[in-house]
Amino acid sequence: MKKKTAVTLLLLAGISPILSSCATIIDGTKQKVSFSSNPSNADVTIDGRAVGKTPLTEDLSKKDIHIVKINLAGYHPYEMTLIKKVNSWVWGNIVLGGFIGLGVDALTGGLYELTPTQVNADLKMKGISSSNVDHKSLYVTVTLQPDRDWKKIGELQNL
Repeated sequence: MKKKTAVTLLLLAGISPILSSCATIIDGTKQKVSFSSNPSNADVTIDGRAVGKTPLTEDLSKKDIHIVKINLAGYHPYEMTLIKKVNSWVWGNIVLGGFIGLGVDALTGGLYELTPTQVNADLKMKGISSSNVDHKSLYVTVTLQPDRDWKKIGELQNL
C-alpha cells in the first residue's frame, strides 16, 4: 500500500504544474487574429512568412510579438506589430496555481493575449498624396511624380 501511495503522490506532483496553469488551460497558447484590407485581396505576411490574402484569420502563438505586413500592387505597404499583454487569467494563477502555474503560463504563452485581435489595413494608392493622424503623430504620404492635371492647393514652407 505504501508503494501505491508513493506512486500516486509522485504522479500528482508531476501533473500539478500543468493543472495549476489556468490561462493555458482556459485560453490555450494560440489566438485567432483576423486580417482585412481596403481594397481586399492583399498579401499578408506575418513574421516574414506569407500566410495568404485578405480577408483571413490566423492562429498565432501568444507568447511572441508578431510583425504584420500587408501589400497590394499599386498601393503603399502597410506594417504593424501585434503586441502581447497579460491575460486576465493571471489572477486565477495567483489564487489557484501560485508561482508554478504562473511560470507554466509564461513559458507556454497562455499568460498573454495578442492585441489588436483584428487588423484592418486601409491601403493608400501610390501616386496620390494623403495624410493620417494616429496617436498624436502625423503621417504624410507624398508622390514624387505629380500628374500635370492636378490642381495646386497649397505649398509647404521651410521656416
